[in-house]
Amino acid sequence: MPATSFLDTAQGRRIAYHKSEGQGPCVVFLGGLKSDMEGTKAVHLEAWAKARGLAFLRFDYSGHGESSGTFEEGCIGDWHEDTLEAVAHLTEGGIVPVGSSMGGWQALLLARAVPERIKGMVTIAAAPDFTEDGYWANFSDAQKAELDTRGYVELPSDYMEPYHISKRMIEDGRARLVLRTPLFLPFKVRCLQGTADTAVTTETALRLMAHAVCPDMRLNLVKDADHRFSDEACLTMIEDAVQDVLGSA
Repeated sequence: MPATSFLDTAQGRRIAYHKSEGQGPCVVFLGGLKSDMEGTKAVHLEAWAKARGLAFLRFDYSGHGESSGTFEEGCIGDWHEDTLEAVAHLTEGGIVPVGSSMGGWQALLLARAVPERIKGMVTIAAAPDFTEDGYWANFSDAQKAELDTRGYVELPSDYMEPYHISKRMIEDGRARLVLRTPLFLPFKVRCLQGTADTAVTTETALRLMAHAVCPDMRLNLVKDADHRFSDEACLTMIEDAVQDVLGSA
């Protein structure tokens, strides 16, 4: 297996990545909250891209995987900076972001920051604005008070140890919401969403569809698929969605 490479960013962070050279727009995988670039979807899609001679990039946000920093110190804006740095220094020309969960929010932020670079987009259980609509909106008064006095709260996770959600993450996320102001996606977008997803609801997917201004945006709801969206059938759907987008890039 190729050794991990590292990018030193303008913000002083060290970002771990794997880059495969190839043709066409570079497929850039954007992982979810507390996920890393060794996840099933990222590794599978890399192998798929390599087999077709396509350029591909996967990386760890700061505080994730092999990159520098701790998760507890990070926020949406930090990971957006990491994404911008990775795209700027590790890719050339057009890109096709594939955003999973929080990575879907990152893909949408990327579309606002560098729309001229994006030739298409795929989202998998995209979670835009989740710090506001998922966390803050459901915090009890006691949790909000704890966030203010302690600086963080811990939330249970279905997949790993509790999430440490900081006051900084909430406040920074509030400054980066994408569903409250116009969201222009002037390229082909394919959205995948499982109906058994307990982390991101189908309502979120439908809200994104209704809100975005896009000439060609489709949502594929998959009955009984969960948030992982990584069994064989789901992985094939991801492949098909990326191929669909690349076909017009």
